[in-house]
Amino acid sequence: MSKPKIVVVGGGAGGLPLVTQLGRKLGKYGNADITLVDTSSVHVWKPRFHEVATGAIDADLDAVDYRAHARLNHYRFEPGSMIRVDKNARTITLAAITDQDGEPVLPERDLAYDYLVIAVGSQSNDFGTPGVREHCLFMDTRAQAERFRERFMNTCLQANYRNDPVSVAIVGGGATGVELAAEIHHAVAMLKLYGHEHLDRKQLKVTVVEALPRILPALSERVSAAAQERLEALGVSVRTGVMVAEAKEHALLTKDGDTIDADLMVWAAGVKAPEILGKLEGFQLNKINQIEVEPTLLAKGNDRVFVIGDCAFFKPEGADKPIPPRAQSAQQMAHHTAKNLQRLLMNRDPKPFEYRDHGSLVSLSNYSSVGMLMGNLKGGNFFVEGWLARIMYVGLYRMHQAALYGWPRTLILLAVGRFSKLVRPRLKLH
Repeated sequence: MSKPKIVVVGGGAGGLPLVTQLGRKLGKYGNADITLVDTSSVHVWKPRFHEVATGAIDADLDAVDYRAHARLNHYRFEPGSMIRVDKNARTITLAAITDQDGEPVLPERDLAYDYLVIAVGSQSNDFGTPGVREHCLFMDTRAQAERFRERFMNTCLQANYRNDPVSVAIVGGGATGVELAAEIHHAVAMLKLYGHEHLDRKQLKVTVVEALPRILPALSERVSAAAQERLEALGVSVRTGVMVAEAKEHALLTKDGDTIDADLMVWAAGVKAPEILGKLEGFQLNKINQIEVEPTLLAKGNDRVFVIGDCAFFKPEGADKPIPPRAQSAQQMAHHTAKNLQRLLMNRDPKPFEYRDHGSLVSLSNYSSVGMLMGNLKGGNFFVEGWLARIMYVGLYRMHQAALYGWPRTLILLAVGRFSKLVRPRLKLH
């Protein structure tokens, strides 16, 4: 009798912990064949993309190589991008892979599954705003974060040579936009230490543009106000209630008729699920391409396809809002789905998912100005800031690492990182 095949598409904050847990619980003992599919060969935790973008961390050092991780955790990695799902044949189709010169590497392939998990995350939603795709940078992938870093470093190099100011406009006052604004200020301060003697934070102009009345609209007003106060103390201009009508080269045009000039423009406003989901047959989707799921996280109308993370739409019974697209949501969904898959393999019914909001954190770089909202903690909410919030923020990433490596290896990685700082620059400069 052949072993059941479990295929997970997407190796992000939900998909990678899921295959890790399945590999340790099932793959290690030969009880299932687990396959992870992803378009990239490495994993970088998406909440840290703003640090990759400014060189605060070296993505090559923090990345998880899927093949190496698969070997240690008893699953298989298959590179590729899913383009079709055949629910009757229980197969998915992966697009052909070509190299940078257009030469074929792998042909279009089919993968069979007994259970499929779609965990392809989300991407920025430009809402069809003219000029955004042509003139703005994005933070959806590691490659896009690296592209911003290259453009940012070149802009700073030119500004230092000419003794000119540097201007950056960020559309979107959510966590990504707020954290990126603070990291840019930290990066410029570091560059001054590494030979950019004419570059100064006083010459830096960072503008955060948010269409809603306040930044961090998904969090409490207290966290929002604290974050804005600290951003403005750094010198960041926060413009709320402003909608962008069009993006030009080096300029944003607002619906009020204003022009916001900038050397670099970043679009971090709104999210939607990847376009490919809208092309799959047999799934119920909402207006931003998310797949609607049952309380068990099975896709509606499907008894062998789970959907987790940002690409899943689930509004619990009695709740005012759907589960938010956050890393903690994806991680909780992954843990629950791993248990449900084990139940199904034992011919037991899957259990409904219960989301627990453990709070939200916003990092404002190394300026000891990090806000945190703890939700549903002993029945109340708690506001934390300063060094304590910073420790908690870093702790979230260490918990993510522990889920992938276990605590002994995570502590070793932490120690190695500390020692490497003795010889490496405090900013990725190349």
